[in-house]
Order: sequence, then structure tokens, then C-alpha cells
Amino acid sequence: MRRRGRLLPAPAPAWLVAVAFAAALALLAARPASAAWCIARSGASEKVLQAALDYACGPAGGADCAPIQSSGLCYLPNTLAAHASYAFNSVFQRSRAAPGACDFAGTATTTLTDPSE
Repeated sequence: MRRRGRLLPAPAPAWLVAVAFAAALALLAARPASAAWCIARSGASEKVLQAALDYACGPAGGADCAPIQSSGLCYLPNTLAAHASYAFNSVFQRSRAAPGACDFAGTATTTLTDPSE
């Protein structure tokens, strides 16, 4: 087909359109509908929160706690709740938000609001 002296590209074959549509749907299905974070529960006892933080940063918890060390990028704010939230969320994200991965002896809870904002 010509339009003002130029050739227009032929329409894509139906099978190609179907494959592209299926690929787009697969990508959308792979994305989570909403992200979740694990944070320290407000009102948690400092003693229990510290024990949960120690667990999360230890070998059993497996959190990457280097960023909340005094020379780390996430050290500030330097509060027990902020550091615990960072460590809890590290464990939670590594577990791919598995059920029960955000409890830490009742000192943690999930949120849909990004705590870094």
C-alpha cells in the first residue's frame, strides 16, 4: 500500500501479535501488584527489639547489616527502630516475603508504604 509516495509496512502476522501480547501479559503477571516492607513494630520493647535485631544480623537471620554499621550508608537515623527495620526488611526481602518472615518475636510488621520515603 502506498501513501503519498511511500510504502507502508505490511501488518504483522497474527501469530506475531499473539506472541507479543502473551509476552507482555507474562511480564505483567511477574510483577508484584504491590511491594511490601518489613519494619519494626512501634511500641515494641527495646530489649526484645535488640534481641530480634541481633538475630536478624546473625548467621541464622542472614540480614546484610553492613549498611547500618557506623560507617554504612543507612546508619542514620541512628535509632534501634530504624536499624531493626532495615535488618528485618533485609531478611524479609531475601525470603521473598515468605509467610512468617516478618515476625521477629512479634516486634515486626509489614507495610505497603515505602519506609525510606
